[in-house]
Amino acid sequence: MLLTVTTTHRPATDLGYLLVKHPDRTHAFDVPTGTAHVLYPEATEDRCTVALLLDVDPQRLGGGRKQQASPDSFTLGQFVNDRPYAASSLLASALAKVFRSALRGESKDRPSLAATPIPLEIHVPVLRCKGDPVALFEPLGWTVTARAIPLDDVPEGHPLAGDSAYVDLNLTGTLRLADALNQLYVLLPVLDDAKHYWVAPDEIDKLLRSGEGWLAAHPLKELIARRYLAHRRAFALTALERLSPDLPPVVMKPRDPSLADLRRDAVLAALASSGASRVLDLGCGGGALLAGLIKDMRYTEIVGTDVSSKALDLAHKRLHLDNVPSRQAGRVTLWQSALTYRDDRLKGFDAAVLMEVIEHLDPARLPALEASVFGHARPTTVVVTTPNAEYNVLYEGLSGMRHSDHRFEWGRSSFAAWTDRICTTYGYNAALSFVGNVDKSVGGSTQMAIFTLPRKDES
Repeated sequence: MLLTVTTTHRPATDLGYLLVKHPDRTHAFDVPTGTAHVLYPEATEDRCTVALLLDVDPQRLGGGRKQQASPDSFTLGQFVNDRPYAASSLLASALAKVFRSALRGESKDRPSLAATPIPLEIHVPVLRCKGDPVALFEPLGWTVTARAIPLDDVPEGHPLAGDSAYVDLNLTGTLRLADALNQLYVLLPVLDDAKHYWVAPDEIDKLLRSGEGWLAAHPLKELIARRYLAHRRAFALTALERLSPDLPPVVMKPRDPSLADLRRDAVLAALASSGASRVLDLGCGGGALLAGLIKDMRYTEIVGTDVSSKALDLAHKRLHLDNVPSRQAGRVTLWQSALTYRDDRLKGFDAAVLMEVIEHLDPARLPALEASVFGHARPTTVVVTTPNAEYNVLYEGLSGMRHSDHRFEWGRSSFAAWTDRICTTYGYNAALSFVGNVDKSVGGSTQMAIFTLPRKDES
């Protein structure tokens, strides 16, 4: 991943004094996730550019400090991801280590220049962007250009056609170098909306230190605090109260149910209506649905399956399966299983759930999943949820699909056609509905299908 900082302040090579990195040399620094390189592609009296290049080592990325657990983690996740290429908290951490004195606004050789706003241009060629960079950087005095990066070699009309979730970001403005670097340190992970390490209380101090002089007046300070602190509500409240100690305590509005909450509740309601007692959660991930199932004693046997052993480990910890009461021992089981292969252990269950699973498969692999679930395992009820691609236009700042691992997202007609094909091929009936907000023009955010086998007296 790459970040460049350019100045036209004369003499421009004084940038090297501010960063304490000589323009005529290359510099390398060991960081917890790889090696950070500092070099100067150009260094003249009129224009000087410094580049921070972070070379990520996947094996080191997978170790070290405890990382933020992600429900979509998978076994090869430390190798198969965007981290070596897209700016994120990894780059922000490297920036903090490599340019430590510059972030503090200190310069032994050019102290007056360190305190002076100078013309700056910052370029981040690839940044995963979950939000509006203009709204984040423009209030700070930057002129912002964010060009969406299109997906390569995707024919028009293909489900994957369009822009990716990444932007090419350019910022121009006249600011102190220290202010510019501190803003990047905070806002890169905010735009990515992810941290590569566990967020502890000391992150509040880091946010307030880096946000000194600009964060308190930012119109999106609540969003910045919430995302920087990995959505830890208590941490965000503490940070906001410390930012403005003279104001009344910050009272955040009660959180409306998220789409994930609504989706889980809709699936649980569908299972309850089905009368099932033995249930499969296929592609269970970190166990969000299993946590709801285990609270309902109508379910006498609950099985969660996933291809990822790491996801199953997360589910195991989330459900506290090592400490279940003796009367519940054996009620919940976790199996590693690939849904594109037939597994005899999955046969004979009353109901199965595929909650936000099918869109993570390549379309060519869907028939194998269909044969495995609807043909071989053949539960009486199958509940499927998947995003409605048509609804994406209502998500501000979203370009491309909702998740970087989605292989496709269907609109309403495509999902309906798929459910019809399942019913025709495997003898199920299906009822379609939406979960979440419903728009008259594009439908609901999440599509849900409840497949049921007809009773013998109906066949």
